[in-house]
Amino acid sequence: MRLPVKNILYATDFSAPAEAALPYARGLAIRYGARVHGVHVHLPGFESIAERERMSDFGRAVQEQIKIEAEQLNAMLSGIPHNIFICAGTFWPTLLGLIHQQNIDLIVIGTRGRTGAGRVLLGSVAEEIFRRAPCPVLTVGPHISPHLSVSKDTSRRLELKQVLFATDFTSESLKALPYAASLAEENQARLTVLHVIKDAENDEIIHKGECGEDLLRKLRELLPPEVNLQGNLNFKVEQGDAAETILQVAKALDADLIVLGVRRVDEPISIITHLARSTAHRVLTHAECPVLTVRE
Repeated sequence: MRLPVKNILYATDFSAPAEAALPYARGLAIRYGARVHGVHVHLPGFESIAERERMSDFGRAVQEQIKIEAEQLNAMLSGIPHNIFICAGTFWPTLLGLIHQQNIDLIVIGTRGRTGAGRVLLGSVAEEIFRRAPCPVLTVGPHISPHLSVSKDTSRRLELKQVLFATDFTSESLKALPYAASLAEENQARLTVLHVIKDAENDEIIHKGECGEDLLRKLRELLPPEVNLQGNLNFKVEQGDAAETILQVAKALDADLIVLGVRRVDEPISIITHLARSTAHRVLTHAECPVLTVRE
């Protein structure tokens, strides 16, 4: 099964972390023959100020800034089919409107991975995006290993040799399994399916009779028979903190991609902040490879 990727949204604030995600957007567009929709969102009021002060020096400066940003984004996406959107408004509603208007199949973003008050656009908002977006989100974190960076020679594709899919057997985590299997199959990559037993739950799991072999069997049964990976399958059960273990396994495998299913959250970003230490957020901000999240 080939993923239906025809429209990719690349969101940027022109920072270095955001630009680190650009080659992935380009590489995936080349691989799938997709169009990239480059988006930069200004804070609310930017457009109204520009309109109100159109003839003033400040207004002309604002208009010039918009022109420069459009030209910069156009240059970043040159050579591939693309659209440019320089918008003003609240970030998530603006982005969601474009997702629906342009029939977006995949979002590509970069994140700083910082915590606390220092987190900004593609740091703190990254979790809001991947938990609320109706399509998969590819996040390029700040710890990407140099050898995984896609060359700025955009004729190169994003290459996948090792794909890691982690699941806790919940419906939201399993939502991402078809994407992991499809990407592994299409790229002839090795797919590792991982389940992490949390330390606090270990006694309970053993009491229920679900030993390691039982869990491995459950993992094997997750894949439908039509998935053809020609033996490029690996199943692992590990014990420990979920995020730390996923990161450790990814590093040991030299994974090119981590795939996670995530729980849907509809609350505003001010409420979502309590999820800052969620497993998915910790994996995204510390992974040494891109992370693909799929919301239930």
